[in-house]
Amino acid sequence: MIVHPTLQILVVMSGKDNMHTPWSQITAEMEHVQADFHTSLPDSFAGYDAVITCGVQPDPRQTEQLLRYVQEGGGWLVMPYLNDIRLPESFGVQPGKLGPQNELRIMFKDAENPMAIRLPDAIYVSGKFHPIEVQADDVEILLYTDWQYSHKSMWTTRPYGGGHLSCTTLQDFSEMMLRQVCHRLLRYWQGTAPSLSASLGVGILGYAPSVGQLHGLAIEHVPGLHLKGVCDLSEQRLYQASQDFPSVQLFDSAAALAEDNEIDLVIVATAPNIHAQLSIQMLEAGKHVLCEKPLAINRQQTQAMEEAAVANGVHLSCHQNRRWDPDFRWINECLKKGRIGDVFQLETFVGGYRHPCGHWHSESAVSGGTSYDWGAHYLDWIVGLLDKPVAAVTGSRHKRVWHDVTNADQERIQIRFTDGCEAEFTHSEIACVRKPKWYVLGTEGSILGEWHDVTAHEADPLYYFQQTAIPATEMMPKITLYQPNIAGEIEEITPVLPERDAFAFHRNLADHLHWGEPLAAPLIDSVKVVSILEAAARSMANNSSWEVLDAG
Repeated sequence: MIVHPTLQILVVMSGKDNMHTPWSQITAEMEHVQADFHTSLPDSFAGYDAVITCGVQPDPRQTEQLLRYVQEGGGWLVMPYLNDIRLPESFGVQPGKLGPQNELRIMFKDAENPMAIRLPDAIYVSGKFHPIEVQADDVEILLYTDWQYSHKSMWTTRPYGGGHLSCTTLQDFSEMMLRQVCHRLLRYWQGTAPSLSASLGVGILGYAPSVGQLHGLAIEHVPGLHLKGVCDLSEQRLYQASQDFPSVQLFDSAAALAEDNEIDLVIVATAPNIHAQLSIQMLEAGKHVLCEKPLAINRQQTQAMEEAAVANGVHLSCHQNRRWDPDFRWINECLKKGRIGDVFQLETFVGGYRHPCGHWHSESAVSGGTSYDWGAHYLDWIVGLLDKPVAAVTGSRHKRVWHDVTNADQERIQIRFTDGCEAEFTHSEIACVRKPKWYVLGTEGSILGEWHDVTAHEADPLYYFQQTAIPATEMMPKITLYQPNIAGEIEEITPVLPERDAFAFHRNLADHLHWGEPLAAPLIDSVKVVSILEAAARSMANNSSWEVLDAG
């Protein structure tokens, strides 16, 4: 896999109560960031790229020592965390008067700041209003907040000798953007930040019109990626690619694509039965690989893919773009905040009563089977929401109606975790009445996600109107949160879901490839999904036996 430059940092906290600082989470999210946590300043800062003091007021001797370290090329970031911290004059700033608790809108002072690439224009965080008073002309304001019709500094930096001094009075780092700013600032200090003009050439291997165009549009909209080539065995599909993206280079073989030195990243968008073969071919050619879901058919294949990525020092991940669906994002945040207590049961469903499609998706030898299609997304949701070891898996299937295809008409997968928690996924093509999309039970509440059927109407001068049914899988379900109140009654809450973000997956991928920042859908989860699918398939072939994962 990719090896990013190591950042060695020292984090000094006023006490264990400051472990809520972002640095423990950053080091967990990014392996190349290594931190030593102390409750007092050591005698030497040798070997550290930066020192971060959280709620700590160094004495004069320590301050002099820190400034000398910065002059020699180090970095010092001060995070007061509401403490009465006075900064050395060298910072050119001082924390101002503490204000009330409030939701703060945080933005980059300079929208063109290289650290802002691919990040949101603004985010909202909680905390007390604690502005930074700027006292020197050469202080750079990184982030500010709107406050009573004026801009107030919330994060500053200033060069000092050969190093840098920085201060932020923000307290809430739950938003990923702020942890990215923490990381990027230190990378700039270290001199290992990627060039603003750095961009990876992308090749799409397998151009199904819907999926291929989706990837192409995303690549065109995401800085740091550019579409270089499309490969397919079909002349018709290559022609379609040339119509969708007129400047793209066309390839009629995977070998030709692999030989092109201007292609850095290959998106393998073929049928699942050749995901492993083509991914390994690209990895061995020195290309980063983003593979469509599912990552592969079985654990033996995913292991070979992982080994090829490690051996060649390149990236491998799976296109689990549904991690960005608004309903999943809201449920994920809800569970992280513990709003329904300890989750002990999670069920998901997709399907209805309809004839399976006539494409390879319905042929088990090519697709992997019924559960390998939507199940690759839904099981990824389960794995993402329930981050715990799997004890065993069982599966069942029915073949009763649609005999012209080799996929089962219905498959159900049940997962038992080591702590007793249970999860279930069902895909049915013979369900006249659908189960809810989401059914989540916790010790302090429950979540129900009901399918939302929508038909779009368009005026037609000849037939008055035309109507088109939008697939329910593409519409957000109606989410309801159920919680008991103090009187023992069950209250219903209809939450506001996050906005859909069309290109978030590809931005996240670019951030990972260029900066080493964490993937929303890490490879280990995609491998786990394949392990569950394979174990379920064994169970279905063995009278619904309980199967242990090959990797768990």
